[in-house]
Amino acid sequence: MNERYVVDLHEVDETQVAVVGGKGAHLGGLSRIAGIRVPGGFCVTTDAFRRIMAQVPSIDERLDQLSRSNPDDREAIRALSAEIRRSIEESVVPGDLAAAITRALARLGERSAYAVRSSATAEDLPTASFAGQQDTYLNVVGPTEILRHVGRCWASLFTERAVIYRQRNGIDHRTVHMAVVVQQMVFPDASGILFTADPVTGHRKVATVDAGFGLGEALVSGLVNPDVFKVRDGEVVARTIAAKQRAVHALPAGGTQEVVIDAHRQEQPALTDAQAVELVRLGRRIEAHFGSPQDIEWCLVDDGFRIVQSRPITTLFPIPESGDQENHVYVSVGHQQMMTDPMKPLGLSMWRLTAMAPMHEAGGRLFVDVARRLASPASRAALLDVMGRGDPLVRDALETVLGHDDFVPSLPDAGPGGPPAGGASAPVEADPAIVTELIERSRASIDVLERDIRTKTGPALFDFLLEAFEEHKRVLGDPLNMRAIMAGMEATWWLNDKLWEWLGEKNAADTLTLSAPDNITSEMGLELLDVADVIRPHPEVVAFLRGVEDEGFLDELAKLPGGTEARDAIEAYLDRYGMRCVGEIDITRPRWREYPTTLVPVILDNVRNFEPGAAGRRFEQGRQKAQKMEHDVLARLRALPDGDRKADEAKRMIDQVRAFIGYREYPKYGIVSRYFLYKQALLAEAERLVQAAVLPEKEDVFYLAFQEFHDVVRSHQVDDRLIQQRKDAFRSYHALTPPRVLTSEGEAVTGAYRRDDVPAGALIGLPVSAGTIEGRARVILDMADADLEAGDILVTPFTDPSWSPLFVSIAGLVTEVGGLMTHGAVIAREYGLPAVVGVEQATRLIRDGQRIRVHGTDGYIELLP
Repeated sequence: MNERYVVDLHEVDETQVAVVGGKGAHLGGLSRIAGIRVPGGFCVTTDAFRRIMAQVPSIDERLDQLSRSNPDDREAIRALSAEIRRSIEESVVPGDLAAAITRALARLGERSAYAVRSSATAEDLPTASFAGQQDTYLNVVGPTEILRHVGRCWASLFTERAVIYRQRNGIDHRTVHMAVVVQQMVFPDASGILFTADPVTGHRKVATVDAGFGLGEALVSGLVNPDVFKVRDGEVVARTIAAKQRAVHALPAGGTQEVVIDAHRQEQPALTDAQAVELVRLGRRIEAHFGSPQDIEWCLVDDGFRIVQSRPITTLFPIPESGDQENHVYVSVGHQQMMTDPMKPLGLSMWRLTAMAPMHEAGGRLFVDVARRLASPASRAALLDVMGRGDPLVRDALETVLGHDDFVPSLPDAGPGGPPAGGASAPVEADPAIVTELIERSRASIDVLERDIRTKTGPALFDFLLEAFEEHKRVLGDPLNMRAIMAGMEATWWLNDKLWEWLGEKNAADTLTLSAPDNITSEMGLELLDVADVIRPHPEVVAFLRGVEDEGFLDELAKLPGGTEARDAIEAYLDRYGMRCVGEIDITRPRWREYPTTLVPVILDNVRNFEPGAAGRRFEQGRQKAQKMEHDVLARLRALPDGDRKADEAKRMIDQVRAFIGYREYPKYGIVSRYFLYKQALLAEAERLVQAAVLPEKEDVFYLAFQEFHDVVRSHQVDDRLIQQRKDAFRSYHALTPPRVLTSEGEAVTGAYRRDDVPAGALIGLPVSAGTIEGRARVILDMADADLEAGDILVTPFTDPSWSPLFVSIAGLVTEVGGLMTHGAVIAREYGLPAVVGVEQATRLIRDGQRIRVHGTDGYIELLP
């Protein structure tokens, strides 16, 4: 009976998290690795914790209260969790359980000193480390004190920070149990942390050792700065020796105390270089055993290193699997598609199946490997040029990687095989009929898809979709389509470069592209103003929309005076744009047609902030500004030496940009239109699986890749554990920040703006739409939370086309992600909004409601008092 309450560390391994918690399981695993020394000890199992919890009065009722509490209500959580902790600590440990613990102590030495350490079942996991969420007590002496501290560890499952952490990570309090590790105390000369991958850059071949004198508590608590050693390939490549004025030492009778280090020792290294290298060698052995980079706590005693903990480093961005040993350089797809959130597995696989380039997945995001393009001088120059024009931070990051000795080998230029990325395309005549023809081709192809997909179900649907994906890529890859897109972009670059060179006119194309025709995304914003015009005259409709929560509200509208017209206007808008949504490259994201309430706050903002006819006036004002700019520029050019030639060239490029820059947005509209048709067919198939009791809910298919979904439809069998694992992984990916550039060594390279022409304290970004505006910053992370007044400046991580309806209400734009030709930048120029994109951490550095000045011409933001 007693054995289930106490197990020796050597008896457990990392498969027994449910019995001894994450820390205990990892320590057991560590103790089995050859050459790794772990202080002896035992685990008080989760069975013991469950037995204690069963005797705590009203515990179920209190846990219910805790689960219902809001994670942001710190006061309520603090009071309730303190009450639960007190009840656990006051519980009497049953005699047989106390006897089992004291017998285990007797085997190791009753009067020895021990570390008593919490080990929760949701701790040190691959997707969430829970580091520091529960408690550890050092230098505990004697059975009575050990039992008391075991009780404190049980109670520490309900510290305020642990409760909030679980709630924010969607973990049920009842599913987490607490084991306790009781381990012989080590009295070290030095101790610290070893990261087997660089925790800052993510570089997997660079290990970092933090070291201080005495017990590790001095480092963990921030009492001293550590010595830091960086070790690569068996040698110390960098070291920083800190002045370590204090240390924490154990007291003979139990407990610890802070001591002052002798002045002559304070700046001595806590480790020699040879010891740091030896420690990393042990760390690599531990890393190999657990199969991922580790965060390892170590102690140095006379005869060598002891390892007292190892957990996965959960903050590292994963590396795409390549299946080879070559060096790879991955560029983020999300930064170019303005969607850096993680995607669900079906979304990832659908984008890969319909993309024009091979893509690699990691951390729920997609990347393109550009190592081969960087290897040959010609394709390297073209790639850096096109990347630099789009997002200078990507270019700078790639140049940083190229600066690493021999990481990217130099290869001779490839022979014939198509133009390099970003190379000049064949010229195209500035004929608006070309855009009309391309739009007609796209619509015709989508009409055929809509007609044919209706008749397909079961495995035949998946076979049909694979053919549809080929048509999808054919339309995208149509040479005329590519030439039309490039014609608009190249004319923009030409005008900005030449008009700056000839006239000193900065970002001239920003004005010349105002109200360009055929821009489906800017039309989407203006047409929602027209919807507001239909609704504004009907006060009962406006009042009804303010209280809308149910997605069936459109049917209710018709019962109100003016409601039929309002419903018809919204329905017509959804017919044209209902396939759009935030993060629309992920097919699993809810579309406006599925959740039309998403649009209601924006419509109400438009009703409040605008007068009737605003859409037509805005478009016409932009067109006239562009016309005036064209007239002025051409007149100034003609006054220059060789002016007629320059003016003629500029006129040709202005015509080209006006003809084609609006079309830049259409291919994405075509993709998303197709995606909605694919999604509707796939969800109908998922519904059939639910009806057949194969799946509990249809959205579960979002956690399967396309081929896996196909297999489930064929076999009517699904791996429930796989779906749950995918859900857990997807949730964990939200905590990861995808890098713009990632190497196969795990190094995340962010890039930098190398500029010294901005005021001190300003936030630097990429200028994408000219002008200067001052106003109130509205930091908005979710379009559904937008509450904008005229004159506000939108600050957000990224904007894809679905954000465009908000652009009509704002005076300026700041985003963390973006480039010169990404959707937010194109629409900002269309609407004449000063905009700066690619501003690192803008949503953290700018406070909601703060006054800021956006310098859209020069690419920086001033924070105003």
